[in-house]
Amino acid sequence: MSEQSVAASVAAVLPGARADLENLVRIPSIWADPARAEDTRRSAEAVADLARDAGAAEVTIIAADGGAPAVVAHFPGPAGTPTVLLYAHHDVQPTGGDEFWSSPPFEPVERDGRLYGRGAADDKAGVMTHLAVLRAYGGRPPVGVTLFVEGEEESGSPTLPALLQTHRDLLNCDVIVIADAANPAVDVPALTTSLRGLVDVTVEVAMLERPAHSGVYGGPVGDALTALCRALATLHDANGEVAVPGLVHGTSEAPDVDESVFRADVGLLDGVELIGSGSIPTRAWAKPAVAVLGIDAPRVAEASNVLLPRARARVGMRLAPGDDAAKAQRALADHLEANVPWGAQVVVRLEPGIAEPFTIEASGTAYDAARRAFAEAYGNPVVETGIGGSIPFIAEFARQFPGAAVLVTGVGDPASRWHGIDESLDLAMFGRAVLAEALMLAELARR
Repeated sequence: MSEQSVAASVAAVLPGARADLENLVRIPSIWADPARAEDTRRSAEAVADLARDAGAAEVTIIAADGGAPAVVAHFPGPAGTPTVLLYAHHDVQPTGGDEFWSSPPFEPVERDGRLYGRGAADDKAGVMTHLAVLRAYGGRPPVGVTLFVEGEEESGSPTLPALLQTHRDLLNCDVIVIADAANPAVDVPALTTSLRGLVDVTVEVAMLERPAHSGVYGGPVGDALTALCRALATLHDANGEVAVPGLVHGTSEAPDVDESVFRADVGLLDGVELIGSGSIPTRAWAKPAVAVLGIDAPRVAEASNVLLPRARARVGMRLAPGDDAAKAQRALADHLEANVPWGAQVVVRLEPGIAEPFTIEASGTAYDAARRAFAEAYGNPVVETGIGGSIPFIAEFARQFPGAAVLVTGVGDPASRWHGIDESLDLAMFGRAVLAEALMLAELARR
């Protein structure tokens, strides 16, 4: 097919792809919530049906023991052409509180050219990008395609290594396209070449056998929550730099971004300062970051005048490219253990599901094809970008398929609010993403 024919075919399938995206968004596939396990299975079945409708020669739903259902669909290509694995995930994050959304999170709605709903961008847009491309080719793409739609990415892909090992032959490929990242703007395509890692720990502080009257005993006796807060406060220095020893701190050569735009994208309140040092890309992509994710303590409305005997917190840490996740997690635990005051007892649990940071060498035939195709579809050159977030399975794909080129593409933009309230997808960018991927498959067929 010529570029004009590909563009016309993509335009023809976009309305149906948008409708099917809305139907997928209506399924609350939150695998992290056991109450939504059946919804996640229903989501996998819906994706499998869409793959069959797109012309797949074979569709299978697979799962590792205790894992979420994933969909694998094969679209054979002409003899001698490479096999491209198209990855996305159909599970989504919890809503963060339905009452905070401008419209119900699982009832998609369009406002000002954006489709709002949980999963509209992350990552059901990735699912439908791949399926729309396969529809545009009538189920007969110019290269071999394996569609792989996972169901537990938002939980850290804990069973993906077992899934890849068990079904390696089913997923074997020459090129891997992961539609699970973002573009810097709706008309600027990006290939993500670095990602931070992620580790979590849970720290519990104990000081008393039981609650004690704060008036009778307060003064000579401290409380566990205050001791915990003092320990957590040592995670950063006065400027907001991560103060955990032994971590990798890198730099980014990417141009700095407009701070006012960045502040607006994140929703930073007036007067709130950015923390850390260096350019915004350096801070967001190449340096570690620590956040207190939750604290177990009495609610304010339920508080009483007692010294709390125990307190617990979950701490998450993003790791710079080049760091080692297991060593960094241990360093975080050691730091907390060393900084709990007043002789309080402390136990730090190393949480499972660590994600290694990852750096991609963006060279070779597949990257050349992607740059040409994406520049044509978006009308702007491709930029290489980092992501401050983590995609744990990328390193696992690279281990299982060491000869395959890995391309991480975007179906979101800074306004998409992935994992946040009012997540959304720019619909014009969705069309560009579909066209870019369709043109890329054509380019790969010519190599």
